[in-house]
Amino acid sequence: MPPPKLEIEVDPYIMENQSRQKKTLEIAREFLGKKPPLIFDRPLGSKHPKHGFVYEVNYGYVPGVIASDGEELDAYYLGTQESLEKVDGVVIAIIHRENDDDDKLIVVPDGVELSDDEIMKSINFQEKFFKSVIVRK
Repeated sequence: MPPPKLEIEVDPYIMENQSRQKKTLEIAREFLGKKPPLIFDRPLGSKHPKHGFVYEVNYGYVPGVIASDGEELDAYYLGTQESLEKVDGVVIAIIHRENDDDDKLIVVPDGVELSDDEIMKSINFQEKFFKSVIVRK
């Protein structure tokens, strides 16, 4: 007699969230090493409209590129202390949030190199609320 089948219930929300996370990471990976245009809706020194923390770096998005959360693909711009509205820079990494479906590009000016520790220190003001890892490949 065969062993009884085990039935495991999987939460559909968890499955959908994992699928969206994978899709956003796949979209973001397409930009590694490239120079997308960025628009900053939250420039350096601005306040988050809902949560009130101050942006310690320029934060914006790649116009026209929709991530799996339905919003444009987000980006942190590191390597400058100047508040910016628009810029082109090189994508050197991705912040992959393991507990959220909102990955972010890490973009820097040409020639700037940052270690993983330098990146995490720069974006900790916001990423401290999430479980995030740096993806470079």
